[in-house]
Amino acid sequence: MLASALAISALPTGASAQDAEVVYNRGNDTDPSTLDHHLTSTVAEGHIMRDLYEGLVVQGADAEVVPGVAERWDISEDGMTYTFYLREDARWSNGDPVTANDFVFAYRRIQDPATAAPYANMLYVIEGAEEANTAGGALEDIAARAIDDRTLEITLKTPAPYFLELLTHQTGLPLHQASVEEHGSNYTSPGNLVTNGAYMLESFTPNDQIVMRKNPEFHDADNVAIDVVNYIPFEERATCLRRFEAGEVHSCSDVPLEQMDYMEANLGDALRIVPYLGTYYLPVKTTKEGLSDPRVRQAMSMAIDREFLAEEIWQGAMIPTHSYVPQGIGNYGEPAEMPYADDDMLDREDAAIALLEEAGYGENELSIELLYNTSENNANTMTAIADMLGNIGIQATTVEMEGATYFNYLREDGDFDVARAGWIGDYSDPQNFLFLHESDNLGFNYSRWVNEDYDELMDQASVETDIDTRAEILKEAETLLLQEVPVIPILYYTANALVSDRLVGWEDNVMNVHGSRWMSITE
Repeated sequence: MLASALAISALPTGASAQDAEVVYNRGNDTDPSTLDHHLTSTVAEGHIMRDLYEGLVVQGADAEVVPGVAERWDISEDGMTYTFYLREDARWSNGDPVTANDFVFAYRRIQDPATAAPYANMLYVIEGAEEANTAGGALEDIAARAIDDRTLEITLKTPAPYFLELLTHQTGLPLHQASVEEHGSNYTSPGNLVTNGAYMLESFTPNDQIVMRKNPEFHDADNVAIDVVNYIPFEERATCLRRFEAGEVHSCSDVPLEQMDYMEANLGDALRIVPYLGTYYLPVKTTKEGLSDPRVRQAMSMAIDREFLAEEIWQGAMIPTHSYVPQGIGNYGEPAEMPYADDDMLDREDAAIALLEEAGYGENELSIELLYNTSENNANTMTAIADMLGNIGIQATTVEMEGATYFNYLREDGDFDVARAGWIGDYSDPQNFLFLHESDNLGFNYSRWVNEDYDELMDQASVETDIDTRAEILKEAETLLLQEVPVIPILYYTANALVSDRLVGWEDNVMNVHGSRWMSITE
């Protein structure tokens, strides 16, 4: 039992109730694999980075972009140059001022090949960034320039309608250069980590809790109501539910969907299920024998009953999809769709068996492993998919991997056949989903799929300034992705959470972002 996580502000001798610290016990999906925000990639890590750091702009309680370190900004008429004016009272947790150079240093570090940042390509829209990261270009040529301590100029290589929203992501956060250079890879350790957000790191006990304390140097500290945030990892969602009902945690970032009926009957408004900009999909390792054939991958996709998964496994808390890009995304229109989306499942199974035979595989001649990261919902999903694949003569077994190391394993070309993955939009634009599968995106192209036509379409879209023409090009890319199926999209996410009625300021939003600085706790 996480006793230290549950102590709600013990009072020192002689202290009054008014002096008690306000403590937020916050359930999170899993432990972060790192606190180096240049090496993070998951939603669980994003929650933590949002509390520790503040970017030029941030997402407010409703996920809308609002000023952060930058109190205002100008955008050139051609949409290529952004000039940010930093607030005078922005401070690091050690009292140093936050300057434009702190952002320049961070943007150079994330593009330095030695950093091996999986998300470096998020900032390729900045002129010179891609060249520095992949083609031996100079880091000094990245077009993020400190005009003076309080003025930062960023020049893009092409207009990007999503750029301000992109800067709310952890790849846009600054770094305290002196502490990074002094401590090297240990700069993220408690006592070493210098941050500029509403909170600063106090301790990190893996599989127990991360303790953050209110940063007294934060420019808006007077309006931060919560003194201590304890991030508690719950890979078993049912455990978080039990602790929530006991009053030991104030929120759970996910829920055990096998208990949906119980939660709906007993938890009332505490259960939050809202639309979410994300896709749950299966990367297929295209370099593996058998799986390199798109007919095999298409057959597997055809055999998966997405409606069953959404309704029976996820209890209606996921939405079945035969598209990859989520519905309702900006700058796009309707996503492309697999042609058999509306076909009867028995007809699809017959067609899938014919495709396998065409590829040279008879019944039970193809065996695969389905890899997933620890969670009951993922386990139930992959077990059901294994049964569905059995209907077309593919022998499938499931393999579980602990969550903190799982995505590093995928990024580092781990030995898997089919895996579970999910992508949550960092900004509302189809590029943020489709760029994952470009051939050179080794951080997120888990399938190791290489397709020159796809890459060419993505290159064309990256320089197209007409928003409608750009959408058509991206639609071509998604159509090709669904034909080749290096990834099998199966579900759209909803954001599912438990939120105590004592936790004030948690606003449901499509990005599922909830910075602790915007919340308070009532008695």
